[in-house]
Amino acid sequence: MIKQVFYYSTNRNLSKKGHIHPFKGLLSFKEALLMGQAPDEGLFMPDFIPTLAMSEIEKLRGLSYQDVAFFIARLFLAHEFSDDVLQAVVKEAYNFPVPLERVYDRKYLLRLDQGPTASFKDFAARMMARLMSHCLKEGEQLNILVATSGDTGSAVGAAFHGVAGINVYILYPQTEVSPRQKKQLDSIGDNVHALSIEGKFDDCQSLVKEAFADADLAKYNLTSANSINFGRILPQIIYYFYAYANVTSHEEKIVFSVPSGNFGNALGCEFARRMGLPVYKLLVPTNENDEFPRFLKTGHYEKVSPSRACLSNAMNVGHPSNLARFFDLYGGTIDRKGFVHKYPDIEEMRRRLFSVSVSDEETRDTIKRVYVNFGVLLEPHGAVGWRGLEVFMEKEGNFEPAVVLETAHPAKFPEEINNLLGIAPELPPSLKEIDAKEGISIALPADYRAFKDFLLSNLKK
Repeated sequence: MIKQVFYYSTNRNLSKKGHIHPFKGLLSFKEALLMGQAPDEGLFMPDFIPTLAMSEIEKLRGLSYQDVAFFIARLFLAHEFSDDVLQAVVKEAYNFPVPLERVYDRKYLLRLDQGPTASFKDFAARMMARLMSHCLKEGEQLNILVATSGDTGSAVGAAFHGVAGINVYILYPQTEVSPRQKKQLDSIGDNVHALSIEGKFDDCQSLVKEAFADADLAKYNLTSANSINFGRILPQIIYYFYAYANVTSHEEKIVFSVPSGNFGNALGCEFARRMGLPVYKLLVPTNENDEFPRFLKTGHYEKVSPSRACLSNAMNVGHPSNLARFFDLYGGTIDRKGFVHKYPDIEEMRRRLFSVSVSDEETRDTIKRVYVNFGVLLEPHGAVGWRGLEVFMEKEGNFEPAVVLETAHPAKFPEEINNLLGIAPELPPSLKEIDAKEGISIALPADYRAFKDFLLSNLKK
């Protein structure tokens, strides 16, 4: 019998202070999904994590991605969605390949770049959109606010495009997305609106979080499609089980290297491990936004502000939202502004997690080396992941099987690939029509008053 999972706020243990009133209740998944962020500015967390015996994990071998997705999702959702609905959701969401590419020995790339926007964000956004559509009542309007540093916005926009009753507002940093990413964001149209913010990703994220906490906007049925919404985290648990089932032998331990910015992707692996997946170590390499590797080294957390602009632009995050969930899992509390109310068990985090900051120079060198040595084409985010695995093995010795997540298609970064390798990455079908599309964004300053005025003029009740 599957037990129902409920959701609490990561800020539940804070003292009442200013406008923050700790939310001590429990919500269903549907309620947490539609609310997005907890009313006390915390993030929702499951009140328990379903676990699997090794014998159950072994049964996933040979299953299709859709079947693995149904099996894992059902552990969290069986009490709120029928099997028929869940089967339909995963069938519609995952209608593209999920390749595991061997690079050498038992080192693999999990290519999460084959979806409709050529980004790993497709996995979470497409499942989330379909679950949300099943939660809406007839005639109800939902307004989604989403901050993006690159790929989230286009994946969310594509997933929700044309969905009746749902309106999407995507905030992105005006000068820190690639030209192709900008074209993707600006050209979705219809019920999806692109907002070009004169600032950093952290400014975009801060504007969204402030809007959720604004009582004047409560009547507009706001929610988030960022990874602050647990509906984005749940689908990201699935591909770790799928990868494990396809590259390991019986009860073998595995290493995953997850290039990390806002830490939602790595959090999916952390949940998978706690569900029973035998993960020897979770590697969370970052770009030059090095707040997390510094924290693991020193035991003191200090965000990077302003965040640093790097080649792996989707990871330009100076204070990852999902650190609130990591801290919570390890017994700590951190708020949305980066203030630590209680430090987590740092020794246990060091035992389970490994992190390193990868410079742009190292990223470029990794792209070149991996292509020359193995004939495998990485883009900047995947290169950060690969370099993270290399540094881990330099420190702790060779380990296999090891899986590095490739989170975006190299064709999203044609200028950089051409400069480094003198080749033009072949466009996947999902990107071939982008360049011909027309679109426009709405420019706004990184100022909450201006953002709020825009929302009040445009949100639908």
